[in-house]
Amino acid sequence: MSAEIRDLLDRVYETWNAGDAAAYARLFTEDADYITYFGATMKGRQAIEEGHRKLFTMPIKLESRGEPAIRTLGDGVALIIATGGSTVDGAPDPGRDSILTYTAVRTPEGWRFASFQNTRVSQP
Repeated sequence: MSAEIRDLLDRVYETWNAGDAAAYARLFTEDADYITYFGATMKGRQAIEEGHRKLFTMPIKLESRGEPAIRTLGDGVALIIATGGSTVDGAPDPGRDSILTYTAVRTPEGWRFASFQNTRVSQP
């Protein structure tokens, strides 16, 4: 399970950095709950795709920051807490580092995210 979830996380970065809103949205369940670091919410795969289509035209790329913590909550359900950041126009911006919380579920399509929340890391 861990390897499959890590692969799903890798695809988050791959699809985002490729600017592929449809492929990015397919990583989520049809009824996923998605909360951005601005506090905006999106409900469902279609809203996630539409919400990222314009965003992906901007020069923002994602980077992983360390190993994610993956905890099994039950059969076919896992909690993932990861850290990540982004670059704007190729320059790292530590002020944009985030803690990313996902709930992954096993579906007929394979592992998908049923929920996501992006919270900015507090700067001391």
